[in-house]
Amino acid sequence: MRYISTRGQSAPQAFCDILLGGLAPDGGLYLPETYPQVTRAELDAWRKLSYADLAYEILSKFITDIPPADLKALVAKTYTADVYRFTRNGGKAAEITPLTKLEDGLYTQELSNGPTLAFKDMAMQLLGNLFEYVLDKRGESINILGATSGDTGSAAEYAMRGKHNVKVFMLSPDGKMSAFQRAQMYSLTDANIFNIAVRGMFDDAQDIVKAVSNDAAFKKQYKIGAVNSINWARVAAQIVYYFQGYFLATKSNDEQVAFCVPSGNFGNICAGHIARQMGLPIAKLVLATNENDVLDEFFKTGVYRPRSSKETNVTSSPSMDISKASNFERFVFDLVGRDPAVVAELWAKVDKGEAFDLSATVHWQNMPKFAFVSGRSTHADRLATILLAQQKYGVMLDTHTADGLKVALENRTPGQTMIVLETAQPAKFEETIREALNTEPVRPAELQGIEKLEQHVVVMDPDVAAIKQFVVERV
Repeated sequence: MRYISTRGQSAPQAFCDILLGGLAPDGGLYLPETYPQVTRAELDAWRKLSYADLAYEILSKFITDIPPADLKALVAKTYTADVYRFTRNGGKAAEITPLTKLEDGLYTQELSNGPTLAFKDMAMQLLGNLFEYVLDKRGESINILGATSGDTGSAAEYAMRGKHNVKVFMLSPDGKMSAFQRAQMYSLTDANIFNIAVRGMFDDAQDIVKAVSNDAAFKKQYKIGAVNSINWARVAAQIVYYFQGYFLATKSNDEQVAFCVPSGNFGNICAGHIARQMGLPIAKLVLATNENDVLDEFFKTGVYRPRSSKETNVTSSPSMDISKASNFERFVFDLVGRDPAVVAELWAKVDKGEAFDLSATVHWQNMPKFAFVSGRSTHADRLATILLAQQKYGVMLDTHTADGLKVALENRTPGQTMIVLETAQPAKFEETIREALNTEPVRPAELQGIEKLEQHVVVMDPDVAAIKQFVVERV
């Protein structure tokens, strides 16, 4: 399996090479040359597998330059009940991503049972083990520069803490995450973890990461790598739980299901798009945004209009406070028939902060075959949905999953199962839970009082040169 850039100016690469690199040299994102196709016989056989064995079967189609026995061991080490131990709502740890039935034909899928209580752990724990394996094999080191709007940062730091030959420099928007999210990241004392709070929004932090990644000389000299969802390995790992959710919600592979996905950077739902392209029987993919509705606007109108930081709302579902969805480029590559020249032309506009409009193009006629629908949710919707879930279903939802459930309920098809991907546990957003339910969310005992721990973070302006210097002085 070889990987190509969405912008077409980079030579095809093997998986382990793009694992360490992040963005392609031409500024594009890596995707497989073709999506592997899953046969009916494979679906029938996979239905009986454990999560770890299912992950191996799927990932081995994308990772062909790691010996099968080694890959199987890495996957088995990652997907254990001990790592994904923070189950709730009666979920069984052995399933890793169990379903919670709300009513007939409506489920949530628990993806936040990992160490940081967010779905990012599903991919990031594997990424940490892959990084360590490849670096040890090559005798190399890496300096990860990432940006987070809330959950990616803690998931990356918990996955990379103490790993051989890895340092992590994580940018976050100063004061824009929940107190729990900040505490998870900033309380770590591991010598290879560095937190930088940027004065601005998430997009300011993400722009810095992209600027550094596009400086080929700096990136090479200081061995800069990426763990944001621009890293293909993140997306590949997330494909697995779509298959698992499908198997848990159905009795046979003749059935179709819909998935509703709270979406900010488009990485999570991009994995669902790829699972569907591989042959998983997904009837539709329902994208849910918060007030930062750049993606909802696109799927309704064909116009992709990134917002400036000043136009980006600070909301009670902060992990989706994003106005430029990095992984969206991967989907558009497929939408325009995998024509890199078209993608390069479109993103030349995006990189200048401009919009593009596909509504009057031949490409827009392809949209129905990808089966996307979308909707948005506001703070008031969030509160109402959290209350509804508690009163009607006896389930406490975090703010992002509430956005998903609200949009899912608006887009159900009679007789078709809908699975809402849960993105985090309510403990990460206590303030809004209190506002909605007048009660405290439960958190795991070992995370009690985390906000009281000493925090280690440097606050900086969104200055590329200054942040480069910060990295240089610590590597």
